[in-house]
Amino acid sequence: MKSKQKKNSAPQIGRVLEDILGCKWTVIVLQKLGGGTNRPGALVNSTPGLTTKVLNQRLRKLLRFSVINKRTFAEIPPRVEYSLTPLGRRICKVLLELERIEADFPRT
Repeated sequence: MKSKQKKNSAPQIGRVLEDILGCKWTVIVLQKLGGGTNRPGALVNSTPGLTTKVLNQRLRKLLRFSVINKRTFAEIPPRVEYSLTPLGRRICKVLLELERIEADFPRT
């Protein structure tokens, strides 16, 4: 008999991956953050087609699942930087492995 997932328990990994990787921009943002800490403006400027609105949606979702960290500096103008958590680094390793598998697929 399967037990129901408790309301306060952590989400299952399949649900997390579906939720955060269901958007092409999330994968791109994760790849960019895999290269080091990034500021939102740098992420938008270095990614053609990515809007600030979509980036902010993706960042909020990644923060909610503890895939990234947000660091806010008490400066004027305000400065914010994002970086991967250990979980985020593990997910990026999986994405890299998927890219390697994709390279092995025959082109049709």
